[in-house]
Amino acid sequence: MLNKLNYLQRCYSSISPDFHCLASKQKHTLPDLPFDYGALEPHISAEIMQLHHSKHHATYVNNLNITEEKYAEALAKGDVTAQVSLQPALRFNGGGHINHSIFWTNLSPNGGGEPAVGVQGSGWGWLGYSKNSGRLQLAAASNQDPLQGTTGLIPLLGIDVWEHAYYLQYKNVRGDYLKAIWNVINWENVGERLKAAMK
Repeated sequence: MLNKLNYLQRCYSSISPDFHCLASKQKHTLPDLPFDYGALEPHISAEIMQLHHSKHHATYVNNLNITEEKYAEALAKGDVTAQVSLQPALRFNGGGHINHSIFWTNLSPNGGGEPAVGVQGSGWGWLGYSKNSGRLQLAAASNQDPLQGTTGLIPLLGIDVWEHAYYLQYKNVRGDYLKAIWNVINWENVGERLKAAMK
């Protein structure tokens, strides 16, 4: 899983007309969850997990594959205008796929902890690692912007604060969702990601 995520992050780390990685890759697929949809209850309901994974994340994957096909066609034709016009969709859907793929591994029925994250609007709260400074850093990313591609930080822990992640259970009280999600954070996975980032 980490190798696939590293590949995706390299592809989307700088959205530009030069997408050599598109020509020789397979279609993206929705990753399996490492637990059942109901495994995070009562903190995150099975209904939210099912919709979030099988509908929202699946949509990012499907749209990413469609956009990459269009981009490859534009690249083959040398149509720079079409390539540029497709970049926002690549960033949004590619970021959505990267972010959610990390998010699922950050959750566990056996998780728990206390840190806090704040994001205004829709987006993600992140704990990242800066290779330059050798330090951990908190960051917010709007929409589906991938952390590494927009800040250079290596993503360790991402919290999805789009309404689709919590609204069915927590309504408009994001703070309650953020309190609850710390009960299911997979800190072991975060530690493994940090070790890999420090190499």
